Amino acid sequence: MADVETILAPKKSDLPVRIVSAVVMLAILGVALWLNNPVKMWLIVIVALVCFVEFVLLVTKATQNVPFRLAGILAGAVYIGLAGVTMVNLQLQAFGAAIGAVVFTDVFAYFTGRAIGGPKIAPSISPSKTWAGLIGGMIGAALFMVCLGIVHFSVQGYTLADMGAELPIEFGTIMLVGAGLAVVAQMGDFFESWLKRKADVKDSSKLIPGHGGVFDRIDGLLPVSIVVGTLANLFGA
Repeated sequence: MADVETILAPKKSDLPVRIVSAVVMLAILGVALWLNNPVKMWLIVIVALVCFVEFVLLVTKATQNVPFRLAGILAGAVYIGLAGVTMVNLQLQAFGAAIGAVVFTDVFAYFTGRAIGGPKIAPSISPSKTWAGLIGGMIGAALFMVCLGIVHFSVQGYTLADMGAELPIEFGTIMLVGAGLAVVAQMGDFFESWLKRKADVKDSSKLIPGHGGVFDRIDGLLPVSIVVGTLANLFGA
């Protein structure tokens, strides 16, 4: 009878725990950005190292072949290390663009996917990801980049009227970049989901209450940071 009651009992929501954890993480990030280097640099280094440890544990569980395992660990070191070095070297605006695009992608994708549902993108890898969610995430990231663009041009002395008259092409490009970053973020998410399925685990670790591990939180930020860093180097942002 106890088993039946357990099955029928409503599942307790972990939303409050997730919200508290998210607020704490944002507060830590905010303090690090306020204090700037070396605090920001060391925060990024610590996060990257913890992420790499979680990655190694996943690869170890997911592979039986030792050469494949070593190759995967080496590739992960390059991937995570490159993302970490890029984030350390990004200027504040590009740094904020990378994080903001990923956050808005996740939030819009989550609520759009739950509200609309519809066909899954890759149910064998990540059953919860839908095409509607991806489109919502692209819209969210594009809107964030437009807001960032408005702030950027306002600092340069443009009014909203000026922006509408003189910068439509620039804002069109900004929106496309935001939508593209959302796709890149989702690719990072899918990569980690695929690796977790190979390792037969739900989360990369239990380090963050309600959120899993560090890798679970920054899986989309890793490739986005590399792309943003590349764009910043190309265009001097």
